[in-house]
Amino acid sequence: MVSSVEDSLVRSYGRSFNGFTAKLTESERDNLSGMEGVVSVFPSTFYKLVTTRSYEFMGLGDKSKQVPEVETNTIVGVIDGGIWPESKSFSDEGIGPIPKKWKGTCAGGTNFTCNKKLIGARHYVQDSARDDDGHGSHTASTAAGNKVKGVSVNGVAKGTARGGVPLGRVAVYKVCEPAGCNAEGILAAFDDAIADGVDVITISMGGGVTKVDVDPIAIGSFHAMTKGIVTTVAVGNDGSKLGLASNLAPWLISVAAGTTDRRFVTDVVNGDGKTLHGRSINDFDLKGKKYPLAYGKTASNNCTEELARGCASGCLNTVQGKIVVCDVPDNVMEPKSMGAVGVILHVTDVDSPGLGPIPVATLDDTNYDAFRSYVLSSPNPQGTILKTETVKDNNAPIVASYSSRGPNTLFSDILKPDITAPGVNILAAYSPLGQTALPGQSVDYYFMSGTSMACPHAAGVAACVKTFHPDWSASAVKSAIMTTAWAMNASKNAEAEFAYGSGHVNPTAAVDPGLVYDIAKEDYLNMLCSLDYSAKGISTLAGVDFTCSEKSKLTMRDLNYPSMTAKVSASSSSSDITFSRTVTNVGRNISTYRAKLTGNPKLSITVEPQTLSFKSSWEKKSFTVTVSGKSLAQISGIVSASLVWSDGSHNVRSPIVVYT
Repeated sequence: MVSSVEDSLVRSYGRSFNGFTAKLTESERDNLSGMEGVVSVFPSTFYKLVTTRSYEFMGLGDKSKQVPEVETNTIVGVIDGGIWPESKSFSDEGIGPIPKKWKGTCAGGTNFTCNKKLIGARHYVQDSARDDDGHGSHTASTAAGNKVKGVSVNGVAKGTARGGVPLGRVAVYKVCEPAGCNAEGILAAFDDAIADGVDVITISMGGGVTKVDVDPIAIGSFHAMTKGIVTTVAVGNDGSKLGLASNLAPWLISVAAGTTDRRFVTDVVNGDGKTLHGRSINDFDLKGKKYPLAYGKTASNNCTEELARGCASGCLNTVQGKIVVCDVPDNVMEPKSMGAVGVILHVTDVDSPGLGPIPVATLDDTNYDAFRSYVLSSPNPQGTILKTETVKDNNAPIVASYSSRGPNTLFSDILKPDITAPGVNILAAYSPLGQTALPGQSVDYYFMSGTSMACPHAAGVAACVKTFHPDWSASAVKSAIMTTAWAMNASKNAEAEFAYGSGHVNPTAAVDPGLVYDIAKEDYLNMLCSLDYSAKGISTLAGVDFTCSEKSKLTMRDLNYPSMTAKVSASSSSSDITFSRTVTNVGRNISTYRAKLTGNPKLSITVEPQTLSFKSSWEKKSFTVTVSGKSLAQISGIVSASLVWSDGSHNVRSPIVVYT
């Protein structure tokens, strides 16, 4: 049997942890599982991939404080779909020699060249690390791209594209191809990235909710965490239904997608001169000329009503030279193929207006109904689509409707997402081979939206924090990002902390958090001991034999997490909830922090002690937060408050979330 396994070996891991991938029959798998020294055997699965303004919106601009001599030694590992090495975002202009700590290689394939910016490349699928769909280049440049001036898409959103650490280095690990991203490649990429010497890993993909002892992202990132490497992940794009967030391990920074204060508005004007505000990224200029309007339903005589209203293929008959009105959010190519000069679409989700090969505008429910009523009631309906204008969105940041929501379905007393970062209409580097809505036109920079775009923003911020504090643990960096986040408004985000976590990332504050919540790897393992994880499963994660003991077990609520969360039921609602926490002083040597509680009056919360006094850096102080059981009887859904430790200059904020 052993020789059979060796013959069917796919990949082995041994640089940062020990293991291998092989093609096995069920009986071979069962036999292998029982062999001495084999900790775990689990199936390979496929995972899916889930700017000119975004960093400026977060407060990280040209005038922000930097530590150039450390930033240039910071390496961001990007596990994704490859990279377009010729992009200006990966130019090494102004960047010094490759850091001595770098242990990796440039193995990108034929006609693939690295430089002092893009210092490493590996591929685990296909025959090259070159990006053929744009996703990998986009995420890499968002995390650590060099500054590139004058970037736009046909003149829209012109500005300077950059990453979180423009002087930092990029190493890419291509694990994705059109069919998806396989588990063995993901594990191999983590194995290599850790050994290569990266400081931060960004991985914008997910495969649903999987227990951490059989999840390659959770396993790989745990090993990274033990080496001080921060891993950021996307929570997924499964929408606002509760409980669909993925990448839930507590050592990961799980990132939701939010808007920035840049909004693209594309107005529609009807024949009566009424202007309706729409959304899209439309660089076509019809110069105000009004064209005949055709509604999909009345422009067809050979389709069902439902298909006709959506302007489905084969339904449009007389739309040559007209602007077509369709009841669907995403049908542009069919009207174009039938000679339409523009398209007006109906969308319920206006988070991510796209581009089109002809003028396109999307209208929300109210505006679309009004416009369609005009088309149907007018004997000679006419209208036009104006060129996109960029306006300031004072409501930002708001969590995107597609961004997956908590609660955490693996660890019910750990809040997920952890943080929100920009993920809507992000303009960043792209592959000329990638598909766009501009037929026949390849682009070097393009708009993309998703938690895949938010994830590398958080990685860029983590890398920025590491430039100020290169010796901090992964959990300290994560704590700094979470506890300094902008508090977000629950009135604009119905799912509250289940949508945005601790709030919106604030990079300028994250570099100086004052206090941090540090977590040792043994704490995570002891927490798993208190759940339904076997010693074998925990050993798989740890990479070494690990034995649970009753004394060392740690509840989820007592894990030293920067946020505090408790799921309660009717039967337990009379019991007090207690969170035990320890903070480490990373601010001024002598300082005193006082506790301040804010939030929902339904929760009765106490903090003990209410004052923490420090006499030196790295000194630790412990405290408890108690939520009165009597107040829990009123709980329905999610109720939240916050604890802020303040010394007058630092505000260390932790959300307190109780839900049923």
